[in-house]
Amino acid sequence: MSRTVAELLVDTLAQVGVSHVFGVVGDALNPLTHALDTDDRINWFGVRHEEGGALAATGQAKLTGRLGVCCGTTGPGGNHLVAGLYEARKDHAPVLAITGGVPADKRGTDYLQEDDPALLFRDVAVYSQVIASPEQAPAVIREAIAAAYAERGVAHINVPPEVFAAKVSGEVPSLPTLRPRPEVAPDPADIGEAARLIGEAKTVAVFCGHGCHGAASQLERLAERLKAPLMHTFRGKDILPFTHPHWIGGVGLIGTKAGVDAINDADLLLMLGTDYPYSEFLPKHGKVIQIDERALALGRRAPVALGIIGSVRPALEMLLEQLPERTDSAFQQTAQTARAEWNAMLDKRADPARTPGTLHAPALARSISDHAASDAIIVTDTGEVTLWAANWWRQSGRQQGTGSYNNAAVGTGLGLANGAQLLDLSRQVIAHVGDGGMTMLLGEFMTSVEHRLPVKIVVYDNAQWGLVHLEMEVAALPAASGTTFPNVDFAAFARACGARGFTVRDPALLDATVKEFLAAPGPAILHAIVDPNELPTMPHIDPAQVVRFGIAKVREAWHSLGSR
Repeated sequence: MSRTVAELLVDTLAQVGVSHVFGVVGDALNPLTHALDTDDRINWFGVRHEEGGALAATGQAKLTGRLGVCCGTTGPGGNHLVAGLYEARKDHAPVLAITGGVPADKRGTDYLQEDDPALLFRDVAVYSQVIASPEQAPAVIREAIAAAYAERGVAHINVPPEVFAAKVSGEVPSLPTLRPRPEVAPDPADIGEAARLIGEAKTVAVFCGHGCHGAASQLERLAERLKAPLMHTFRGKDILPFTHPHWIGGVGLIGTKAGVDAINDADLLLMLGTDYPYSEFLPKHGKVIQIDERALALGRRAPVALGIIGSVRPALEMLLEQLPERTDSAFQQTAQTARAEWNAMLDKRADPARTPGTLHAPALARSISDHAASDAIIVTDTGEVTLWAANWWRQSGRQQGTGSYNNAAVGTGLGLANGAQLLDLSRQVIAHVGDGGMTMLLGEFMTSVEHRLPVKIVVYDNAQWGLVHLEMEVAALPAASGTTFPNVDFAAFARACGARGFTVRDPALLDATVKEFLAAPGPAILHAIVDPNELPTMPHIDPAQVVRFGIAKVREAWHSLGSR
């Protein structure tokens, strides 16, 4: 059967389960968008900025583990994709990026919008290839999708318009192989050694990362068997409900003092499915067993006694067969008591009546958490907003969370939320976004409106780059002028786009406004004016940092007096 390369690509994507392609139309993509228009298995999803398309595709890939797809036309179209694609690169999500190419007879002549796609995508992609002829297309399309799945990252193909439109008779081979990587069972000898080390340890703590998704029941059985507290990374927060007695909390600024203490006080730490980058919160004693599918991750964040290559769920199933029940629960009870004390502090800071007339960010985050649907998808942008949303979110166990985890990029929330919402239009999607992040890709809210995506965007307006401001103060530097800025009326902007807009600044009206906002049909924005001087929770902050923070505040005060 003879068909165009564009038609071959669309048919292949449909057969491997892709249902949305995100992008901005452009001349080099015309054969592709035409092929999409004539195939009812895949929907073209137009966005307002290619970065938003890359983020939407990545949002879907992160939540499902299945291939996300985005497009950009020649030159700037592809260039704009790259920033969003770093989300997939850093969080190991399978995404196919398709860019239009300059006509082959013009390449190398500094033609309009010409760039070098191989160089442009070299850092962000695990695979990048120009399809220079229709005969090359079937093999390259297969190789790109296979690479995205095998390496859990970005694969990129660049296709000149004449190749997209050219006829091809071949088929993409071996389609059944184009699927997510299966779980990997570890070496039984490694599991036996892990059981031995656990048996010798007086106390055990368990640190759970993204790789523990799908292993909730095994984690519960492990914690009960070992009388061990379970800590989590931000990406692992949604695995078990906030109220679970073994779920002690996170570590670092997105976490609890109880979690940090348990990890460092335990005689032995199990690191499961995590490549947690903040080594300062991990033990230095080397009594660590790390289990991960990625051999490269073993031992690079903290010294380990045993590294095991394998998926968490089958590894724990094998391990549980060899672990006897422990009776001493003192270590676990200490962690639970510390967690209860930390929770009481969180509750106090989230009390809307704490400062009459002043809306504090913790109260906002807690109200959103308490009124969210029990199966909501919670999207978190990057910045100080991450600390509010993560630390005051009491997840149900059925909710899912996503955000810019390892890329930690500001401005990603809207795009990720749009992709997440398209997975299920009936499921509630809530995005926590700072004012700075909101204005970075403001146009992507029009994407939500155009496609009638009922995303709910909570904007924390403190009129500053809050985390940058805090970092400068901790370094004893007065906040630079660039850390503050004026804002638009985000609620009025929502209404101007044809959506619902809400504003809240009075804590006495918080809960009522949040309920109305979340119940609104279609997309909506809640513009919350929060106290810019609110400080995040900081377990085990170095006293010297506190001193420097105080010095910075004094310098800011003098600077303010001097400018009057």
